[in-house]
Amino acid sequence: MTEITITSPLDMHLHLRQGDMLRLTTPLSADFFAGGVIMPNLIEPVDSVDRLNTYHSEIQALCKDKVFEPYMTLFFKQYKKAELEQVKDRIIGIKLYPAGITTQSENGVSDFTTIEETVSAMEELQIPLLVHGESNGFVMDREQEFLSVYQTLAENFPDLHIIMEHITTADSVEFMERYDNVSATVTLHHLMITLDDVIGDLMRPDLFCKPIAKTQEDRSALRNAVFSGHPKLMFGSDSAPHPRHKKECIGCAAGVFTAPVALPLLAQIFDEAGSLDQLQNFVSTSACQRYQLTPPQKTIRLQQKPWTVPDFYGDVTPFYAGKTIGWSVVRT
Repeated sequence: MTEITITSPLDMHLHLRQGDMLRLTTPLSADFFAGGVIMPNLIEPVDSVDRLNTYHSEIQALCKDKVFEPYMTLFFKQYKKAELEQVKDRIIGIKLYPAGITTQSENGVSDFTTIEETVSAMEELQIPLLVHGESNGFVMDREQEFLSVYQTLAENFPDLHIIMEHITTADSVEFMERYDNVSATVTLHHLMITLDDVIGDLMRPDLFCKPIAKTQEDRSALRNAVFSGHPKLMFGSDSAPHPRHKKECIGCAAGVFTAPVALPLLAQIFDEAGSLDQLQNFVSTSACQRYQLTPPQKTIRLQQKPWTVPDFYGDVTPFYAGKTIGWSVVRT
């Protein structure tokens, strides 16, 4: 029976939410990952030291005896250098959202000509900039249209580490390769689905996400880059849970909940691609190198042993619900 051992897997883009949802999701990630980059777009954004400290404490309390480091982020706004100096050692980066482009991003950036002072201070202090890179144009073109913003940032701030979050297109892969200071995260679901899976037959709300899944050609570009062990691509689940009433409704919320199935499904698709030897790089090594991290020591053993994904975790439907995955986590 085929087995693989992963050392200190990391989820470099993770939504844990708040309240009851936080209590549900945190242990599910902490069971299998050594750390995760925690998104700050809560109902009240994490954009101050006090909110940061409170949220960090809530997450740590729920991890209990699990080995899991919450790598915290601040929600992008106009910060003074002195503010960033105060919080620099408590965050892994600052997350920039275009205003209104995704869940709870209403307080995001509307005018990108106004961000230079904050971004310059981030560059000087070596604080990474994490970006949800979409315009407000036609939905299939939003990621491609945002590349001009990435180009301006990459060229004007060459010492700033810029992370293109959850890329979905062949154009984004090509762009990332042009700039040494640019990295990217890729989700599990964008490696597996296209827009046809979401709306090609009946609408499947649990596969609706932002950015939306794209074409087969785009998915192939992502898979080729990831399975070949690209040194600037990191796993970021963008696991984004919503309760049933937010998914099965008018105005369906965007987000795919992958945290409980991420590692087994990644093992399955890497195995199918003949690239199991690259899984460690994708879920840990690349992130450690790009972010200069030393994560907590944690060993996960995966085995080619089938299991069936539950229909629900609490009130949330997971990715691959009711289906059988050919790999299992057998020991942490």
